[in-house]
Amino acid sequence: MAYKIPLLKFVITYTNLFLYRLTKNVIIAHIIVDKAKHIRFALVGCGAIANKHVTAIGRLDNASICGACDIDPKAAQTFQQKYGIPAYTDAQKMIEETDPHVLNILTPSGLHGDNIMELMKFNRNFVVEKPFALTLSQIDKILEECDKRRIKIFVIKQNRFNPPIVKLKEALDKGRFGKLVLATVRVRWRRDDKYYKEKPWRGTWAYDGGVLTNQASHHIDMLIWLMGQVESVMAKTATHLADIEADDTGVAILKFKNGALGVIEATTAARPKDLEGSVSVLGQKGTVVVGGFFMNELQTWEFEDKDEQMDADIWKNYSKVPAVAAWNHTEFFKDVIESLIYDKQGLVGGIEGRKSVELIHAMYESVETQKEVFLSFIPKRCRLGVIK
Repeated sequence: MAYKIPLLKFVITYTNLFLYRLTKNVIIAHIIVDKAKHIRFALVGCGAIANKHVTAIGRLDNASICGACDIDPKAAQTFQQKYGIPAYTDAQKMIEETDPHVLNILTPSGLHGDNIMELMKFNRNFVVEKPFALTLSQIDKILEECDKRRIKIFVIKQNRFNPPIVKLKEALDKGRFGKLVLATVRVRWRRDDKYYKEKPWRGTWAYDGGVLTNQASHHIDMLIWLMGQVESVMAKTATHLADIEADDTGVAILKFKNGALGVIEATTAARPKDLEGSVSVLGQKGTVVVGGFFMNELQTWEFEDKDEQMDADIWKNYSKVPAVAAWNHTEFFKDVIESLIYDKQGLVGGIEGRKSVELIHAMYESVETQKEVFLSFIPKRCRLGVIK
């Protein structure tokens, strides 16, 4: 039986906190960035990931964290004592007193969508940790509502900013690979029962999903971002070592619109320790492999046709992520801030964040039907995000 967690409930009223104007029957909130171009973020959730947000945003001159909230009073109090940032158990009070431009959704995976919809009436922009939400129908409702309210939403995919990944994408955009042949991601990590039991929502269909939804989410996003639209997928999953509802191991074969094939291999059953989190791209004229624990170390960079400007310093300046805590999260927030201040499209907006969830749903649909699933599709058998 699925573990059921009460939905995050905030005491929210329809207090008129903003000036509104009506244009063609559409309510538009006046969310104005300070003339000083300083963006205020507020955290919804004071768990472990909140620490990374404090570190990442704390090193930016044009941004700050003005508040945080958590339904657990102890978590809120601990956060405030640690960082000296006002912490609340009531989201409305936090918003009224701190007036943030952006709400960072840092709650358990299965609550992201509900939390965003509950807070939508405050007409603030959103940053949400992966996954965007667990169901495509909820993501589409959120995107529709954000568009109506002129709200921006960003999904955290910080590994797109890893230097070796940036250069890999640049090489793809320049056509250095020629005809694309194969792309692969591998997630070989260790997550034992102690990890899953620490948070009872982990590994449940209703609030988390398995390795494909959680641990491999960033890698699946990377595959789509690098290789483009997926035409179809076939997948298999298994639960070998973890005592959970969902999967601890999954594999999938993809066909991309450009004709290339793809392979996803993901497991939390690696023993006795974590092994790798990698992505590789093979083409007619070149091969690149980015490995390490989180696609953070360049391992192979080989092309038939040399590019002196790109190749000269690739190993010296772009082969690794700097050894600085939450470095790529900071790069992500730089992109968010630039998007808000200059009203530009961010690298990982809501539509981009939807793509990986759609592919994950398609993989689970393939597992349930034992058939090849073509995208786009309407989920019928996928159990992800379904509360029994």
